[in-house]
Amino acid sequence: MQLEVGTIVEGKVTGFTSFGAFIDLGEGKKGLVHISEVASDYVKEISDHLTVGQDVKVKVISIGDDGKISLSIKRVNEEKKAQQPRQPRQQRSSRPANVWQGTAKSTDNQHASFEDMMAKFKQVSDEKMSDLKRDSKHGGGYNRRGTNKI
Repeated sequence: MQLEVGTIVEGKVTGFTSFGAFIDLGEGKKGLVHISEVASDYVKEISDHLTVGQDVKVKVISIGDDGKISLSIKRVNEEKKAQQPRQPRQQRSSRPANVWQGTAKSTDNQHASFEDMMAKFKQVSDEKMSDLKRDSKHGGGYNRRGTNKI
């Protein structure tokens, strides 16, 4: 088997050091996965992520002139994520998407006019301000100096 930079191969974990894990690639070839190439998150102990004898897929990231082979598990996993289709994003706001629409002048296929949206915004804003004022009259959590109550 001819190894080239960028290829993904299977290997077996043979041992650990404080800076990485040794991988047997077969045919008498061994490589090193540096601790920074084990996972995409912070790796304090390699033994938390790998075990001796475990089969792993690794990507060849470099082959030195002296024959040392640098490998990455993290980059194999990143490629898998990149190949998976993305899920549509969930709505992030707690506010319904149509809060500014559905006013008196808008129809099903027509967006509300700017004036309608501003009127709706002012209404919602006034409601929120009155809620805040009411809460502050009934011990809203601040004293007269503006600092938190003890």
